[in-house]
Amino acid sequence: MDKISDLKQIVFKTLDNNKAQNIVIIDLKDKSSMADYMVIASGTSSRHIQALSEQVLEMLKNNGIKNSKIEGIDSNEWKLVDGIDIIVHIFHPEKRKFYELEKIWSELIPKEKLII
Repeated sequence: MDKISDLKQIVFKTLDNNKAQNIVIIDLKDKSSMADYMVIASGTSSRHIQALSEQVLEMLKNNGIKNSKIEGIDSNEWKLVDGIDIIVHIFHPEKRKFYELEKIWSELIPKEKLII
């Protein structure tokens, strides 16, 4: 396995071990140039969402992704952990349903790659 694929599994395990809900991994390799994978998960409260994002950030840094960071630090309803090749969204369930990222990114995009 390659490093990014291994990292994707470590992100999943970190979220799962810390009781994240409804963890979904979306392969972006043929859909976007912004990352190889997007991981989406739900937390049960603002504290849980914050704790999950901090756990993922620490895990990424411990695995050599030193430039990773948390976006949405002031939000109680969502966090984005930018792991360069892996983007992790952690939402409150209502916000997750509102944005429907799984639906947007799971749909097939025409042959040309989306560049963001």
